[in-house]
Amino acid sequence: MRAIVTGQVGMDKKPFLEGVARFAGQQGESVEVYHVGDMMYREARDVRPGKILDLPISRLDSMRRAAFKDIIADSRDRANIVVNTHATFRWRHGLFAAFDYDQVQKLAPDLFVCLVDNIEVVHDRLHSEHEVDATLKDCMVWREEEILATELLSRSIPSSRFYILSRGRHEPTTRTLFRLLCRPDMKKVYPSFPMSHVVDMPDVLAEIDRFRAALADHFITFDPGDVDEKLLLDRAIAAAKQGQDWLDVAPHSFGGARAAKPLRVRVREVLDIAGDVDGQIYMRDFKLIDQSDMIVSYIPELPGAGGKDIPGLSSGVERELHHAFEHTKEVYVVWRPKKAPSPFITETATRIFKTTDEALNYFEEQGMFGAKNLFGQ
Repeated sequence: MRAIVTGQVGMDKKPFLEGVARFAGQQGESVEVYHVGDMMYREARDVRPGKILDLPISRLDSMRRAAFKDIIADSRDRANIVVNTHATFRWRHGLFAAFDYDQVQKLAPDLFVCLVDNIEVVHDRLHSEHEVDATLKDCMVWREEEILATELLSRSIPSSRFYILSRGRHEPTTRTLFRLLCRPDMKKVYPSFPMSHVVDMPDVLAEIDRFRAALADHFITFDPGDVDEKLLLDRAIAAAKQGQDWLDVAPHSFGGARAAKPLRVRVREVLDIAGDVDGQIYMRDFKLIDQSDMIVSYIPELPGAGGKDIPGLSSGVERELHHAFEHTKEVYVVWRPKKAPSPFITETATRIFKTTDEALNYFEEQGMFGAKNLFGQ
């Protein structure tokens, strides 16, 4: 498979993609990664690190075309390749494209993947690597532009597929990208589960995490919890009520010494992106469902008033299930509560299970796990 992987500046895609290549090697596969930025810097040895975007657009275009020309020639006989590049740049020149249609068509990618990450982490990386003054709002806008431009670029290659993929909030999603490249016939699943209103319920969170991990073992999963800025927004609202100006945030990032350093985020900036956070969650999660073959939803039982347990069916999960049903996806539900599900669940679900193990057994019986190599990946 041939993939173009994009993402806004501040994504730090290089170590992530090198991790994909290493993981592929452990599975007996070869994935060649081409870093367009590195190739352009080799063409411009007079340019200091982090300064290449300050060059005139005409020179940037010329260097990028030279890099793509070399990639097209070198990759012609390679089975699996990844081209690490960008779809857009928003810099001192304003907003401009970072690709040429004719060269993309010659490369003939099978996949276009736009990599995303929590916006406070992207913001921190951006300012650590470049002399730039960008707000969280700027980064949110840039991410939306990068996603849209990558999707439109994919449409120029009718046979290609477009995916949004998170780098991963707690674990890097290198296995997911490896499977998209080298195990494309594996089923693609959107795991659905309540998020914001169970954040203070450790036992329920542990249940949900086991469910997510079990699905990730057997499928290509596009997990909505891998990017979660709603928690950041909730914390900022609480901090504002207490008169705080700053938040200390534990970064959810991999690859690089900065990963362990706590981030300081201005509360006002987080509040300024409240609408963007909600809007992008709404857009992104539906796109993750659309790029999946099926949705599997976990509905836990939650403690209710008066000691009566209630179904943990959030409005977000209900909307995801309905969206999947309306878009003819297979809809599976793991229903843990004692109370029976409503007709809005039973009439739209392909099948309902009592436990995650019961669901996994059914998927295996139906041959959904697919063939695995001796490494089980």
